Order: sequence, then C-alpha cells, then structure tokens
Amino acid sequence: MDLADRILAFMREEAYKPLTAEDLAGGMEVRGKELEEFWQVLDKLEATAAIIKTRYGKYGIPDRMNLVVGKFSATTKGFGFILPENHELDDVFIPPDAIGGAMHGDRVVARMHRRHSSGRAIEGEIIRIVDRANRKVVGTLEASRNFGFVLPDDRRIGRDIFIPKEELGGAKTGCKVVVEITEWPHKQKSAEGRIVEVLGCQGDPGIEILSIIKNNNLPTEFPPEVEREAARVNTVITEEELLGRRDLRDQNIVTIDGEDAKDLDDAVHVERLKNGRYLLSVHIADVSHYVRENTPLDNEARARGTSVYLVDRVLPMLPPRLSNGICSLNAGEDRLALSAQMEIDGRGQVINHEIFPSVIRVRTRLTYTIVRKILADHDELLREKYAELVAPLEEMERLCRILRDRRMRRGAIDFDFPEIKVKLDDKGHPIAIEKRIRSIAESVIEEFMLVANETVAEHMHWLGVPSMFRVHEEPDEEKMNRLNILLNNFGQRLPKTEEIQPMALQKVLSKIAGRPEERIISTVMLRSLKQARYDAENLGHFGLAATYYTHFTSPIRRYPDLIVHRLIRETFSTGDISAKRRQKLSVMLPEIALHSSTRERAAAEAERATVDLKKVEYMAQFIGQEFDGIISGVTAFGFFVEIDNGVEGLVHVSSLDDDYYQYVEEQYALIGERTSTIYRLGNQVRIVVAKVNPAERTIDYILANTGKQLQAVATRTADKPRSKPGERGVGKPQSITARKKTSTAKPRKPRTPKR
Repeated sequence: MDLADRILAFMREEAYKPLTAEDLAGGMEVRGKELEEFWQVLDKLEATAAIIKTRYGKYGIPDRMNLVVGKFSATTKGFGFILPENHELDDVFIPPDAIGGAMHGDRVVARMHRRHSSGRAIEGEIIRIVDRANRKVVGTLEASRNFGFVLPDDRRIGRDIFIPKEELGGAKTGCKVVVEITEWPHKQKSAEGRIVEVLGCQGDPGIEILSIIKNNNLPTEFPPEVEREAARVNTVITEEELLGRRDLRDQNIVTIDGEDAKDLDDAVHVERLKNGRYLLSVHIADVSHYVRENTPLDNEARARGTSVYLVDRVLPMLPPRLSNGICSLNAGEDRLALSAQMEIDGRGQVINHEIFPSVIRVRTRLTYTIVRKILADHDELLREKYAELVAPLEEMERLCRILRDRRMRRGAIDFDFPEIKVKLDDKGHPIAIEKRIRSIAESVIEEFMLVANETVAEHMHWLGVPSMFRVHEEPDEEKMNRLNILLNNFGQRLPKTEEIQPMALQKVLSKIAGRPEERIISTVMLRSLKQARYDAENLGHFGLAATYYTHFTSPIRRYPDLIVHRLIRETFSTGDISAKRRQKLSVMLPEIALHSSTRERAAAEAERATVDLKKVEYMAQFIGQEFDGIISGVTAFGFFVEIDNGVEGLVHVSSLDDDYYQYVEEQYALIGERTSTIYRLGNQVRIVVAKVNPAERTIDYILANTGKQLQAVATRTADKPRSKPGERGVGKPQSITARKKTSTAKPRKPRTPKR
C-alpha cells in the first residue's frame, strides 16, 4: 500500500475527527525520509479533494464531513445534480442559487443540506470546484461593435460567454466558433473567453456535426508521432510472431458483422463434441501484440478510450492501418488472435475453458443479414451458396438459445429495443430512417461475446491478478419505488424494492411481452437502472445477473478490452505478475477505468446527438403532416410522442388550449382540470409535425385534433389494450438528455446502462 492509500485508510479507519497535518503524521508514525514525501502526498490528496482541508487547517474525509465529491450534471432549467464518485451515495440535487459558478461537467465538492421538498432527493450547495470540464466551448457568436457573446450549443452550460472585442478573432455574428474560457463564471458574472477557432457559419454543410464533435472533445486526427508509429507496423505476419501460438488456420472460422463494418474484432467457431457438449471458440484480434504499453499508439488509444460511431463517420480509437488493417480479422488473411475456447454443456454451463494466443485465418465473412436469411428465412439461394456453413450456423443457433436460456434462468434482464439507423445520401442529407430489430444473427454473436466476457472475467478473478471489470451495480431503492408506481398503473408490481433482484424485473418484462405497454415499461425500467461502467474491482453485473463480467471482445475499439488482453498475456508464462507490477496496476487501473467510463459517455452522447440531428433534418420535410404516435414521456411542460419511425417530439403544454393541465407525477400523466382529459404515458395520440429546430435538435408536435377532445384515447385507462402489437412505433428512445425533467417537484437524471 503506497503512502497516499495509507493516509486515506488511516483517516477513514483510525481518525475520529479532522486532524492537523502534524497530528496526522504523528498518528501514522511517519518519520525520516518518508516525512518529506508525506507533505507532497498530502497536498496532492487535498488538491484532488480526496481529503478536505478546513478553514482551521485540519484535514478530513469528505464523506465524514457531510460533503460529497462528484461530477456536476446541469440541466437546461438551471438546476443540476452531483453524481457522487462514491457510488454508495445518492445523487445530490443542486438548486439554481447553489451552483456557485460551476458549469456542466465540472468536478466539484458540495455540502449536503437537507432533503428536497419532494422528500426524496438530498439537496446541497457547491462549495468548491476541483476540476473544470469546459475549458473550450462550442457555440454561436452574437457580435456587436464592441464585444460579443457566444451562446453554447450545449444548453446545459447555461450561461452565455462574454467575448471582448479584441478576442473576437475576426468572427462574425452567426459563426460557429470554439471559445477558450479565460475567466470562469462567478455569482452573477458570466464566463469570459476568447475565440480560438471559427468552424464556419450556420447552414454550412456538416457544420452541426463538426460542432458536436468539438463539443464532446472528440479528436478527428491522429498526432504525427502516432501516425509514424502506425506506419511502422508490419502488415505481414512473420514466422517469429507465430512462435508460441496455436495454429488454427485450418478451422472453418467465420466473422458475423454489419454490412458496413470495417474493424472486425471477433471471429467464432462452434463444433459438437463426441460427449454431446459444444466447443465454442471465440477469437479476438490480438491488438495488444501491436499496441504496447506507454507507446504513442497506446497513449493516444488511452486518451480516446473508444471508437466513436457517428451517423456519418467513424472516429477510430486506433489508426485505420491497424483498426481496418492488420488488427481486423479480414477473411482470407492470417491474423494474430487471443482465443477463448469454452466447453459448454446442454444447460449452458462452461465446464472447461482455455485462453491462449493463436493465429487464425477467417474462412468466410458473413453479415447479420445473410445469417438471418439462412437461419430465420431459410433463403434457398443463400443456403445453397453457403452450403458448407449451413450446418455450423444451425449449431450456433442451438448453442445461442442454450446460452440465452441459461441467462434467463438466473434472472438476466433482456431489453430488446430496435436500433434506429438514419441513412444518408452522398451529401450527408438524411433520406430514410430504418429500424433494425435484433434477429437470431445478432443474438448469436451477442450470446457468444457475453459468455466469453464472463469466462475471461472469472478466469482473471480466480487467478487473483489485477484486472479491469465491467460493473453494473444494484439500482437505487428510490428509483425502484418510482418504477413500482408506474407498474401499478399497468397491473404489475415488484415484490419488494429495498433489495431488488434482476429476476423480479425480468419477470415483469416477460409478463408484458407483446402487450401495448411493453415499450413504455421497458424504457422507464431501463432509465431506472444505474449506468454500467468500468472498475478495477469486480462488483458484479446486475443487468446480466453475472457475478463476473468484463469487456474482452472488442480491443480494436475499446481501451478497457485492450487492457484486459495485456493483463492476460502477462499471466501466460507464470500465471501471476510481480509485486512491483501489482503496485503499478493498483494506481493505474482505477484511473483508466474512470477515464474510459467518461470517454464512453462522451462518445455515446455524441453518437446520440448526431442521430438526433439527422432525425430532425429528416422530419423537416413532413411539417404539417399527421402521424400516429405513442406518449413516451410526460413532464410538467408537456409530453413527448414517439411516432412509428422512432422519431420523438414534444407536445408542449401551451398547445393544449382546451383546458388547464396539471402534471400528476405518480400517474405519469397530464390531467385537465375541467374536462378531466388525461394524457398518460403509453396513450396513443395523433399528432401534426409543427416545427423542427436542427440547431437545438428538437421537434415540436401538436395534437392533430387540437380543439377537439381526445376522450376515446386519452382517458382510456392504461391497462386496457390500445392497439395490436406492431401497430405502433417501438424505436429506440431519443437522446435521454432531452427528457431529464420529469417533475417540477423533483427533476430526475436518467441513466442508461450499457453492457
């Protein structure tokens, strides 16, 4: 245990009150040379808010001082939440007058005061800003003769940024710009900055997506030193590289991916053994062979954290020479791999497993469409064309169902939201919106990757070496109580919410499968769960009902997977690692886990934002046209409606001019005072597209029969059937950030877990 950990442990376990530095050193018996290091470490811990220094010069632990350290998540309404770094703590509500100059994304310290008036949320006040998140901001300039203001694209930042005349950089009103903040906001004073980059003008082709890229701090180019190192990577495997590897090039190995995929991480092979069991081989690109620790390639991959798949482009974690070339498991090419072989019985249990370095040659590249047509549609032409693969694919299907049944038996929660894909023309204009519903082809790969990830996680756990885990913690009791209120409206309920088990949620999903309310309940349930993240400690995965879980199967596009590969390779010779390496990893892995989780969220936000943008652009052609939809979210200011193609818009309460409507949070409904008309989550309505705003990525709907009462639909009770399955849109929900506000009494902050 290093000195920093010893200080923290002493302050948590031994110190019963805040201590001066001298008392702390004395209590820990720090002497001699270590005393000099002690002062430096203490300053570092205080600077990072791991410990807090009081105005009287004493040091304490935040959690024991009624303080919370975490990320400030602002809303467009001026209030926000602290997302605590201590995951055992609840989120802290911060009212507008208690923000203290913080901006969205800042790492802050807040003092907790009291329960919010709703009785459910802790309320607090930000007292210190530890790290600033928005040193550069993207926005639109409004300039006058002597100064200007930049209106941030991210409305959660809230305040405009003042630009002195001499810092305008030649930019004109209406320009999209990047502004570097030179003075932070304080009380009622706006932030001040200077324009460092002019991206273009509103209306320029591609300017909105470029703004999203810049706003999420996503790199578009690789530094020269990274490109130079990538250029030196040999694209032909040498005999020396094959030493110590198992040669599997004679096996009938396949990849199954989307049609437009170029970075192929994984390949699979299944065979039936004489004992009746299955031998599943999952071969993953051996990226760790090419990307060595602390090289320019590795440092850049760590900084990026993940590849980002925007609506019109990919921002890869690794240069294309690796991601689409020597690391990609392209058919007909020899490739280095890290292979996980699992012997699986008829109930889906992994009886034996082995992880080893290999060399493979993918025989055939298949797509999800081809596999679906062969297995589900029994397309005779394709079954004839891929005759030698039909039997292996059918074995894969059988194993897939066995593995899925095993997950369901232990209580895994299986959400089945269609993927929304926006098709663009050559100029980037949206021409179609498609729903991609998961078929047996996608399920095969999903189940094989899940079992490989679990097997590797358990393997590393029992080896007892440091590793990286994908964790998903149990949901908050409060959120489960709120979910239960919704379920009661539909005749469902959770048995208990204080120690909820994933099986209870799975049973609800099974009961509502195929019913009109399935889409709504699934969406709210998903938002009620915590967000999956990376951690150096194995905390289990609630959604998968898995004791052990990691990410191993995508090292081309996810940095944590690359870390797991690297750690596995280190254990091949002795099955263990040195004490010195353990010490280094104990510091490094938590930092990488936190950074990777942060970059994953930024990537997801950018991906959603670009899809939302193109959805809005696509709907511009339908202004004035009517569509059937379903109410997918209800707030005090109106309700969101999702139409059949998965596009969501807001029916603002001000457009409901036939009555005064009150928001009843417990019923997820707006209810008319005079008419008793009810607009409830899950109701069907018919809307007219009224307005689109690409800059804000919003769509306004109005009810098609405004002025006429929708008694037949709107007042229908939620547990009565409203349509046949398939007659309504079931697309993936729009950007969750657009729906953070579910109550004036208690705003909510949804989270979307990823496996």
